[in-house]
Amino acid sequence: MEEKLSSVAKTLAPSPIQQLSYLAERCNAINLAEGFPNFPAPLHIKDAAVSAIRSDFNQYRHVQGICDYVACKMKEMHGMNVNPLTDIVICCGQSEAFAATMLAIIDRGDEVILLDPSYETYDTCIRLAGGVPVYLGLDPPHWTLNSDKLEKAFTDKTKALVLNSPHNPTGKISTKDELEIIAEACRRRDVLAVTDEVYEHITFDNERHISLASLPEMQGRTIITSSLSKTFSVTGWRVGWAIAPTCIASAIRNIHIKITDSAPAPFQEAALAALRSPPEYFDLLRRDYESKRDCIFNLLAKVGFKMEFKPKGSFFLFAELPESCTLSDVEFVEELIKQAGVVAVPGSGFFHANPSADNISRRYIRFAFCKSEDTLTAASAKIGRLVDNASGYLKLFQLVRKS
Repeated sequence: MEEKLSSVAKTLAPSPIQQLSYLAERCNAINLAEGFPNFPAPLHIKDAAVSAIRSDFNQYRHVQGICDYVACKMKEMHGMNVNPLTDIVICCGQSEAFAATMLAIIDRGDEVILLDPSYETYDTCIRLAGGVPVYLGLDPPHWTLNSDKLEKAFTDKTKALVLNSPHNPTGKISTKDELEIIAEACRRRDVLAVTDEVYEHITFDNERHISLASLPEMQGRTIITSSLSKTFSVTGWRVGWAIAPTCIASAIRNIHIKITDSAPAPFQEAALAALRSPPEYFDLLRRDYESKRDCIFNLLAKVGFKMEFKPKGSFFLFAELPESCTLSDVEFVEELIKQAGVVAVPGSGFFHANPSADNISRRYIRFAFCKSEDTLTAASAKIGRLVDNASGYLKLFQLVRKS
């Protein structure tokens, strides 16, 4: 029956990140692959969800209060005036918000610039909408944006640019200078910007997230996508939103309704409790994650990874294999699972542009540190058992690549 599949469906493969998570479950391994917290969500939010279920919020539903609170947050954080009645669309997580956005703005053949490495969903959504992803490589080790490369990425077919900051997989936060370069290019070429800001509250070292839409003349050409998932440790609740100019928001809303109709009703109710959280909640969130980041960063540096860039936000560390390691990223992850019972993600899955001469796309491993203290301690112990006593580095770095 394979011949009955659409041409797009034939190009899609299972998510390697989810496949690794399934493998972690089957092998009873520690999952540092998928970016979901494995500790409880805040009690007051769970209580709100339980109350909503008991109050029979079980049918199709649009909770306008979410839009009202999101609009207030945009004003507080970025000084932006957003109309909650017309410019915000509640979706089934950021993933649906992003997909609906692509379907709303992309015609067949339109090009969309993506900053590489990038999260796998962007490419898929653009292609499903008939668009053409155009990859612009960020420069390691600090994953900086090269303005000359950016200028060359634009063509007459460019319709939009996608920006994810704080960034998955590297943990980079785009600087004000980089944002201004992107904004200037979008304005001059009349290009839309689509942002993924799900890690907006998870920033470290006194860094703060700046939304591209807050720059001069950018709110009118930017679609922001975000969600409850990461900030409130509820990745399975599937409540997210898109913020866009009215006509684009209307199109996104129409597509959302045709595809899923509404986000889960009881979790929309619980979202109100989440969005009312006091400033202290977000401060504690940042401190906790910064501590987790430091724990894993120090461990990986100690056992021999090249750790030239310390992430400023998000859930992830992008660790570079040392020059002495002849294993590819995929082979390394396989050995880490077999020998330590710890699952990470090969970095090559996040690179889409043509590999450079030094094959940098196969030199990185992504570790998720959004895990409980017990999980991180256990992972550290398991990885520590693979350390060579003489060198102090992982024995895996000494393995010879398979023929």
